[in-house]
Amino acid sequence: MRHVLQTLFVVTLLAWPAASRAEMVLLMAEEDGCMWCARWDAEISGIYPLTAEGKAAPLQRTDIHATTPEGITLDRPLFYTPTFVLLEDGQEIGRIEGYPGEDFFWGLLGVLLRDAGVKIESSG
Repeated sequence: MRHVLQTLFVVTLLAWPAASRAEMVLLMAEEDGCMWCARWDAEISGIYPLTAEGKAAPLQRTDIHATTPEGITLDRPLFYTPTFVLLEDGQEIGRIEGYPGEDFFWGLLGVLLRDAGVKIESSG
């Protein structure tokens, strides 16, 4: 019995830091016909979930004309597509308005994540 309790204690300690971390999401506001959204899709969307950035802040898409998804609080309205909003537990902590190309996107996203305290090696 003592061994079982020790094992449960160790498992709980190992799981605790992961459970206490904030949930980060990268919200992408887009709209039909947006050529810059299409370019981001062509250059980034296929690899994004495989990168350190994509694992730290999984992508969630929303139509810019739709109501803000429940549980999300933005600092200001969304006006441009694409807009990428970094969310921590549903609260905006940074954004990239527009798509400046692959090289700049990775750099800007890296700065947002770094400022949020996420330590990753840049994929870009």
